[in-house]
Amino acid sequence: MNVQIKTTAIGIVYGLLASVAQAALPSQIDGQPLPSLAPMLEQVTPAVVNVNTKSRVRVRNPYFDDPFFRRFFDLPSVPRERIERSLGSGVIVDAERGLVLTNNHVVEHADEIQVTLFDGRTLDAELVGADPDTDVAVIKVVATGLTALPLANSDQLRVGDFVVAVGNPFGLGQTVTSGIVSALGRSGLKGLGFQNFIQTDASINPGNSGGALVDLNGGLVGINSAIFSPSGGNVGIGFAIPSTLARSVMDQLLSYGEVRRGTFGVQTQDLSPDLARALGLAQARGAVVTQVLPGSAADKAGIQAGDVITEVGAKPVRSAAELENVEGLLPLEQSVAVELLRDGKPLSRQVSLKATSTQRVEGADIDAKLSGATLAELPLNLRQRGVSGVQVLELVDESRAARNGLQSGDLIVGVNRFEIGNLLQLQSLIERGKGRLLLTVHRGRRAYLVPMR
Repeated sequence: MNVQIKTTAIGIVYGLLASVAQAALPSQIDGQPLPSLAPMLEQVTPAVVNVNTKSRVRVRNPYFDDPFFRRFFDLPSVPRERIERSLGSGVIVDAERGLVLTNNHVVEHADEIQVTLFDGRTLDAELVGADPDTDVAVIKVVATGLTALPLANSDQLRVGDFVVAVGNPFGLGQTVTSGIVSALGRSGLKGLGFQNFIQTDASINPGNSGGALVDLNGGLVGINSAIFSPSGGNVGIGFAIPSTLARSVMDQLLSYGEVRRGTFGVQTQDLSPDLARALGLAQARGAVVTQVLPGSAADKAGIQAGDVITEVGAKPVRSAAELENVEGLLPLEQSVAVELLRDGKPLSRQVSLKATSTQRVEGADIDAKLSGATLAELPLNLRQRGVSGVQVLELVDESRAARNGLQSGDLIVGVNRFEIGNLLQLQSLIERGKGRLLLTVHRGRRAYLVPMR
């Protein structure tokens, strides 16, 4: 009896499966078409491109560098090179001018850049400009028949909104993944520069970098940038650069060839529990001002050394790193409210971020002894790793700075035996030196004292 019932049940199941296999999915339910992303993606995918780069890397070999081995084995005395290739994605945002947004890390150090379009065409591209601190780059192609994506307002995104990531992971060809906005305004990720990320669970894999994050209207709300992954694979935590930030960076790169940022003109440190007790504060949260540069925006707003900055523009500040991140994302010349504690009492100050040319400056504009040297701030990702100082970006041969002993690539870490962290501190100490200029320089793994005359 039981065997007969079981056999009958199995037969019914097989019969149902067979009928399902033979039946097609309905195109409508209750007269309504099934929801699909296909119509939106038909408009989006032609604007998402593959970006591939080639970089020539000098290969050093101790045997090839040895004159004896070169003579003995009759080896050519020419540098050996290795070609490195990189794959990523990009988004056409201006069809008429051929402008493509992508990540800086996709095109960084590239000697050749090529873009493969959705229709299969492969075009040479040129780098318009890049900003390592936000990981945004703009490249340009010359072609007709391009399709561009409209830049949507990422400020209107909400946690829970549906989003779609389009890119070229692993070089397989265009791939689409969907998910939701998991969080907004993400920061605090090590080594990723200024951060205000959109977090999403839409799969973002290697090769998706620089691709599009779009809303269900097909508007570009973000540029896919990074994933959080203990194993290297996707675990549902991806990060995209908001379109409003990408647009701001792109506009500056197109106008100036670089991103011009401002500064409050303060040096800060984390508020530790011991320091909080010493300052009579109940909570160890904020950035303690250790120095206010004369004439800076903070100085004019009345901020003093010993103040604890807790909030900037309604964004909480829990550490010195968070303050630097907020500062780097603020627009120039815009007045923002800075909330702080002084002697345990809350105060509010309005500060306008001052434009500064200290991202890159000619040495002669600081001191004649530095003539011929181009000095620059360190990228934020290096500063986040604890590296401080000012780099000698370029050096003119036989210039005064070169004759004094500076070399291109040097890292200036001190002036007149005082440590420096940035160009503002270098300028301040040189002005206080009254003509005396002794630089502490890191070169390779060694440190040198370089007197400037």
